[in-house]
Amino acid sequence: MNILIIADDLSGAADCAIGFTRAGLQSVVTLDPLNDKAEAQVLAADTDTRRLSPAQAAERTVAAFKALHKPGQRLYKKIDSTLRGNWAAEVAALQPLAGLAIVAPAYPATGRTLRGGRVFVNGMPLETTDTWKLENFDRPADVEAMLVAAGLTTAKLDLDTLRGNGKPLAHHITEVALSGVQALIVDAKTEDDLLTLARLTASMDQPLFWIGSGGLAREIANLPDFFDARFATIDADAIERNQAPTLILVGSLSGVCERQCALLKELSGVSELVVPPEVLRQGIAHADWATWQARIGEQLDGCSDLLLRIGRDNAFDPHEGVQLSTMLAVLVEPHFAKVGGLIATGGETARAMLTTVGIDSLQLSMEIEAGVALAQPVASSDGHRLEIVTKAGAFGTDHALYAAWQHLSASNDRSQPKRTRTQGLE
Repeated sequence: MNILIIADDLSGAADCAIGFTRAGLQSVVTLDPLNDKAEAQVLAADTDTRRLSPAQAAERTVAAFKALHKPGQRLYKKIDSTLRGNWAAEVAALQPLAGLAIVAPAYPATGRTLRGGRVFVNGMPLETTDTWKLENFDRPADVEAMLVAAGLTTAKLDLDTLRGNGKPLAHHITEVALSGVQALIVDAKTEDDLLTLARLTASMDQPLFWIGSGGLAREIANLPDFFDARFATIDADAIERNQAPTLILVGSLSGVCERQCALLKELSGVSELVVPPEVLRQGIAHADWATWQARIGEQLDGCSDLLLRIGRDNAFDPHEGVQLSTMLAVLVEPHFAKVGGLIATGGETARAMLTTVGIDSLQLSMEIEAGVALAQPVASSDGHRLEIVTKAGAFGTDHALYAAWQHLSASNDRSQPKRTRTQGLE
């Protein structure tokens, strides 16, 4: 059995597929689903639809499905555990092609749970979090309402029912599908809840597909006998390292990411450059563009690991993230060949950098911590062969960036704390 994962951003595709890598399955992430001919047991496609209109996102998602889906393959629609993006429109577009939508966005390992069809983050309603307020302050975080608005008929499966007897539960889900319901919303508080759902739905003959974050994907990956064969995963520790510097690109402005950056600087002493948004908005036309490009080059020429971040000003709009990330990648591109390892926080940031330097697919090798994936390019138009870590912005422990940096450090002496240098234009 093979799996096709369709995700709306790069870090999400990697985060979801890495669970299958951990289970011994060959997993590849493609940034070009309409043209990439990559073969793997688990193929995760980044459709890059999070910032599109719902109609555009739905159209691109269906196009990716039709281009990549093969007979006998199971579909997993990866969605953000905090419900960002056009996920409901994408699910609605896929449903006529794939059957009953089993909607379970919970990711208990990262504090995301679903109760009564509502998302909670570390026990707090999603609506109260900075992540939600930044982009969705004017609408409720209601899974059912989003699906209904996208045109789907829904039903809910609560925890008591999920934790009940297996055979009646399977019969119940079949009846739900036969009744004409198009999406079944499943509550989950623990990994065992998701494992129960995975076991049950994987064995059903009813046409269905999964909609979830990395949480449900991990439980499906670990099902015995669900996949034809498992392979030895890439030994990340055996990969030849070099002394070239590590570049840490940060496009996210979440509070989680702020704490991760602060701890990285405190423990590692990496140099930091914070690029003003105005420089990125104007690009090469900005008077200081060449100065910023030179500063980046100076840091990497000196083999100094560099934390490069997008700043924030009063004109900042969260919807300009793609533009800012794209221009940050353009700023870095002349010096990218000097980089020995890349850590990219935020799917838009990672995608912008990789596509700018001609990397369009990644083979996943290991998970540094939950949701923090390590990969290598499958192919690169410019021959880049570096290790790459991707992570969603509002994701991971406070140590996530530091753990990723430690892993990419080429020798022990580079892991010793040293004095932090923060640089910027006066």
